[in-house]
Amino acid sequence: MSNATKPAGLLGRWNAIPLYWRILLAMVVGVMTGLVLGNRAEVLEIPSKVILQLLGALAPPLILVAVTHVLMTTEVRGRLAARLFWLLILNTTVAIVVGLTVANVMRPGEWSKLDPPAEAGAGAGHEGPDPVDLLVQNVPKSILGPLGDKQNIIGVIIIAVAFGIALRSEKDRPLANVRDFVEVAYAVLLKMLHWIIQLVPLGVWAIVAKVIGVEGFAPFAAMGAFVLAVCLALLIQSVWYFTRIKLFSWARPLDVLRGVRDALVMAFSTDSSTATMPVTYACLKDNVGLREESASMGALVGANFNNDGTALYEAMAALFVAQLIGQDLTLSQQLIVVLTSIIASVGAAGIPEAGLVTMTLVFSAVGLPVSYIALLLTVDWFLDRCRTTINVLGDVNVACLLDGPTPPTIQATSIQADEGNRTGG
Repeated sequence: MSNATKPAGLLGRWNAIPLYWRILLAMVVGVMTGLVLGNRAEVLEIPSKVILQLLGALAPPLILVAVTHVLMTTEVRGRLAARLFWLLILNTTVAIVVGLTVANVMRPGEWSKLDPPAEAGAGAGHEGPDPVDLLVQNVPKSILGPLGDKQNIIGVIIIAVAFGIALRSEKDRPLANVRDFVEVAYAVLLKMLHWIIQLVPLGVWAIVAKVIGVEGFAPFAAMGAFVLAVCLALLIQSVWYFTRIKLFSWARPLDVLRGVRDALVMAFSTDSSTATMPVTYACLKDNVGLREESASMGALVGANFNNDGTALYEAMAALFVAQLIGQDLTLSQQLIVVLTSIIASVGAAGIPEAGLVTMTLVFSAVGLPVSYIALLLTVDWFLDRCRTTINVLGDVNVACLLDGPTPPTIQATSIQADEGNRTGG
């Protein structure tokens, strides 16, 4: 490895470690910190609050630009486009219903209870504002919010610095049309998202230390139940995929599974459906034997909209947190969770931990405290890999169904026979 490609300094070596290892290490150190500090660890909730606030600020513009970018850059027309759209909506809806059903039956949030977050006015006995709270409040809750608030100069500066640094690598890029502008905006927002993701281990350390110090180990019994429930729901969703392939595609489920195993292993190891897209396409076309159009529609176009695992997880997370704090979600609220999860999953970028960004929208839609998302960070490194694998398996399912009940070789032979008959006639 050349000096140019070696990680520079301690921070560079730390960032070179896979994210899941950093999160695991943060959890271990967080447990030790919580045991040492006890109730004094409550102050460590602040870093996780800031990270979640930044994720929430990035969510609306990222979804806006991501969906705009996909619709501008993909070419999907005619009956195949309508069928693709129907399959994507059906799979995502089934995933969310499966997730909510498992969460309602198992009720993992009731394995342990946590007190709801303190209200904003809870510390009204202190004289003057707390400087730390004042700083946290100035961290932008939305990208454009501080621009309309003359008092929040710190928020404006934070946004200006972030955009200024992110745009340095794009400053010489020519803008010839609207598409170029959208692509620059998308690249800048993804770069900011990567920065925030680098802070996730810090947030995990802080929330684990705070929970262990103040609440003890009880909350993690509930987290264990949540992991079990999510894995069961994802397994049920995969059964749905293979059943549909068995009934409505010429490909055999076991052959499909063998053919795309490289893509599934890559999805789990890289935690990125975007990085896995070319491998998924190659596996579907070369190993499974799908037509090129079906493979590209499912693996490349569908991957931008087809985030079933993410939608399932976000719906289950909302119900889990509601059960955890004793806040029952009515049927209408769960319907809102379904609709919000579908919309949010479309905007989930195909990179690690992007589901954390859109989850803030799902929680806000039904009035759940966003602060509890920090608890999910303790197990998200594992569950994110599981749901990313299901996202890719969903792309495989769509591609197989688009290819139809007739294998390409049989269809080609049939066409040649028809042409021969017409010629002979």
